[in-house]
This record gives sequence, C-alpha cells and structure tokens, in this order.
Amino acid sequence: MTDDSIIPGFRDGESNLGGQTIAWSKGGEGPPVLLLHGFPQTRAMWRHVAPALAGAHTVITPDLRGYGQSGKPAEMASMSFRLMAGDQIALMQSLGFSQFHLVGHDRGARTAHRLALDAPDAVLSMTLMDIVPTHLLLDDLTQQVARAYYHWFFLAQPAPFPETMIAYDPDAYFQSCLLGWGKATLADFDLAALEDYRAAWSNPDTIRSMCNDYRAAIDVDFALDAADLHRKIACPALVLYGADGLMARDYDVPATWADRLSNIQAKGIAGGHFFPDTNPRDTLDALRNFLAAAPE
Repeated sequence: MTDDSIIPGFRDGESNLGGQTIAWSKGGEGPPVLLLHGFPQTRAMWRHVAPALAGAHTVITPDLRGYGQSGKPAEMASMSFRLMAGDQIALMQSLGFSQFHLVGHDRGARTAHRLALDAPDAVLSMTLMDIVPTHLLLDDLTQQVARAYYHWFFLAQPAPFPETMIAYDPDAYFQSCLLGWGKATLADFDLAALEDYRAAWSNPDTIRSMCNDYRAAIDVDFALDAADLHRKIACPALVLYGADGLMARDYDVPATWADRLSNIQAKGIAGGHFFPDTNPRDTLDALRNFLAAAPE
C-alpha cells in the first residue's frame, strides 16, 4: 500500500501475461471481485467504490489492455473483447483466484460479457453497467442511437484519421465524451481520477489502442457475438444503468439482456452513463446488496 496508489489504500502492481502487461491495483480480503473500467477511463474510476468494497472482499482493479498503464498492442485485432477477457482470466489466476465476482462498466462490461461466455466456470456473478449487448447495438442500429453514439463509428474509421484528429486536443475530445452521454459536468468527477484519465489519453499509443478497441468491436467481436446468440449466461447477473442516461432513453436496458442472461436483476442508478464516477454511493449500495446475496 502507498499513499499515491491509483486506488486509495490499495497496492499497485503489474503482471506480464503471455507477453501482455496488465497494470492493476489490489486491496481488501474476502471473496474476490474484479472491477473493469470503460472508455475513455482507467482503473482510477473505481477510486470511491473499490476501497469500500474492500471491507468485505478482495478487490482487483486492472487497466484493460490498451488503456491506462497497461500494455498497448499495435494490432487492431489485439484489442478484441475476447483478448481483453483472456487477460483478466490470466490475471486472476496469477493472483490465485480461479473464480471471482465480475463487474464491468462500458467497455469493461463488454469485456465482462465476453469473459462470462468464454469462461463461465470462472464467474461467480456478473454486474454489467450501462450497456446493451454489442451485437444488438450494431445489428439493430437506430438513427437516434447512431447520432448519440457517433464515437463508435468515428473511432472505427481507418487509421490514422481519428487518431490524428483526437491528438490535436485529447482533453477536449475525451472530456466531450465524459460530458456528452448524460447528466454530468467535469465537477462531478473525482479530480485525481480525471488527472489519471488525462495522463492516459495524452499518450498517442493509448489513443491508437482506444480507436482499435472500437474497430475490433465491429471487425472482430460482432462475429464472435453472432456465433453465441443462442447462449445464455447462467450465473447471477445484475444490470445497472444510468436512469438519466442515453441508454435508458433509447432502450429498455434490462429487456435487451433478457435472452442472454438466465438469472437477472436490474436497477437504474441516478445519473448518466458515468454514474460509477458521479454517483459512487448508489453504485456501491447496489453492488453490496447484490454481492451479499451472490454465491461465494
């Protein structure tokens, strides 16, 4: 533990997993919980959730590959959710956990969904925050969603077009993402977390990796998800969504998961897409209540 750790009171570390470096923070004792951040963030998004969860759990918060302090693979296909999920399975095994509770927001939630499909025996429970299924979003795209979530298609344009545009002013672009998806101002975000986000997205390799994340969602993950449309995840699942966000406006979020999750609970959290940042108290309450009833 150090006073300057990414997550207050946690120990920071790095693991080389099959040639891919994953940076992580770990704290607490008890049943393991893996927290996965989303775009355009880092594991610092859990600064107000992870320490409180660590009172009853061993909590691990990594940076996804391509993000934060983790390695930045050069190839587009290396940013698929399947490979991101493989990193997390390997990380948890390296830390001594063959089974764990899984929590993801945004891209982390999409990684969690793929992880639960590819390694169902590893997942004790799964919490998905403010997403609808990747395949559904791309296969049944409406004008309203395309306009609001234009970044899916901007970031997926061939390199180096989006990278060049973003590099002109990374703070302006990525902060527009933080503020553009419902009910948030910069003052709603933890200052230390914002500083970590800004340091990460100022790196050209991170910008490239985040673009490749969105390219891979279309060019790699869509087909993988199409092949698994007949499958349901059996573990207890919690679907949280920003009650004031774009997903809740454009979808019945719980209903989008009804044919993919066998044992589902759902709850709206006050705020927009980034409610774990802007409303950590209600996020934490929902997680605690769900995890308290989940198998260990």
